[in-house]
Amino acid sequence: MRSSEGAFHVVSLYCSRLSTGTFSQTQSDLDPENTGFIAVENFTSLVEHHELQLDPSKLDMLLALVQSNEEGQVCYQELIELMSSKRSSSFRRAIANGRRTLQREILLDETGLGLYKRFVRYVAYEILPCETDRRWYFHQNRLCPPPVFIAIVTIVQIIVFMCYGIMLNKWVLQTYQPDFMKSPLVYHPGHRAQVWRFFSYMFMHVGLEQLGFNALLQLMIGVPLEMVHGILRISLLYMAGVLAGSLTVSITDMRAPVVGGSGGVYALCSAHLANVVMNWAGMRCPYKLLRMILALVCMSSEVGRAVWLRFSPPLPSSGPQPSFMAHLSGAVVGISMGLLILRSYEESLQKQCSWWVIVFSFITFLLFAIFWNIFAYELLGVQIPPPP
Repeated sequence: MRSSEGAFHVVSLYCSRLSTGTFSQTQSDLDPENTGFIAVENFTSLVEHHELQLDPSKLDMLLALVQSNEEGQVCYQELIELMSSKRSSSFRRAIANGRRTLQREILLDETGLGLYKRFVRYVAYEILPCETDRRWYFHQNRLCPPPVFIAIVTIVQIIVFMCYGIMLNKWVLQTYQPDFMKSPLVYHPGHRAQVWRFFSYMFMHVGLEQLGFNALLQLMIGVPLEMVHGILRISLLYMAGVLAGSLTVSITDMRAPVVGGSGGVYALCSAHLANVVMNWAGMRCPYKLLRMILALVCMSSEVGRAVWLRFSPPLPSSGPQPSFMAHLSGAVVGISMGLLILRSYEESLQKQCSWWVIVFSFITFLLFAIFWNIFAYELLGVQIPPPP
C-alpha cells in the first residue's frame, strides 16, 4: 500500500506542477524521452519517496490503469483526467481491461451508510451498468450542483396546469376549451411565427392524466439521470426532445396543435430503456425485465391515448386536437442522442465522432424544419384552422 500511496502522490504532484507552469521539470522526471507516456519502472522509482492519504476510489482506478497496460506505460493525459475527475474513452477501456485488479468489495457490500448515501448507491445501480462506474459515481458524488432542472420543469408544469384548471374549472380534456387554446404557451400552426411556442408548449397539458403520467416519469427517471449525468446533458436531451416534438408536428401533422412535455419525457425514457437493453447483463436494478415491460406498456398506452384523442375526439371541438407525433420524435431523439449521452458517463462527448454525427443530423433537421415552416404551408396550400 505504501507503493500505491507514493504513486498517487506523484500524480498529485504532477498535476499541481501543471497548474503552476513547471511542466518541463515534471516531464523530465517521469518522461525523460518526452514520449508522452510514463514507464512503469520510472513511476515505481519515484514512489518510494512519497506518502499521502488516498482517496480509495481514485487509488483503485489508478492501480487498474497502471496494471492494465500491457506495454508497461501510462499516458499522461489519462492520469490528469483521473486526478481531475474526468475520464476519456481510452481511460474507460483501460479500466475495463484492468477491472480484475480492483481489490475493494463491490458497492453493495458497503456498510454503515447514511440515508443519502444509500440513495446515491440506489441511483448508481439504477442508472450505471458497470461496477467500476458505480463506485466512481458513489465516491465522487456531490450535492453541488443539485439535480434541479427536472424538478423545476415539473413544478412549473403543475403550477401552470393548476392555474388553467382553476380558470377553466376543468381538469380533464382542457384542450376542448377555447380559452385553453388561446394560451400564449400552446403551439398552434397559426402562431408558428412565435418561436417560443416551439418550446413553451411543454408546460401545457391536455388534462390531469397526461400531466400525472409525464410528471411521474420525469421524476422517476429524469432526476436519477440528472444526478448521474449532470444538469447540462440531461437538460440538453430533454429540450432537444421538446424541440424535435414541435418541429416534427409542424412537418408531419401540419394542422394540429401541440401541448404537453411528452417530447422531452419520451426522450429521457427511451434513452434510459435503450441503455438498459444495450447493457442488460451489467445492469443490477431489481426486477428489470418486469419494469421494462411495464414501462413499455405505459408508454405505448399513452401514445395510443394521444392517437385516439387526435383522430376520434370524444367531444365536439372547433379544430384539430393535439398531435401525437411529439411522443414519437422524442423517442427517436432518446434512442439516438440520448443513448450516446448515457453511454458516455464522465467521458467527453466532443471527442467522439458519433456525437458530431448526431449533432450534425439534428442541425440538418432543424434547418429543414425552419425552411418547411416558412415556405411549405403556402406552397402546399395547407388549410390551417384559424388560431384562437
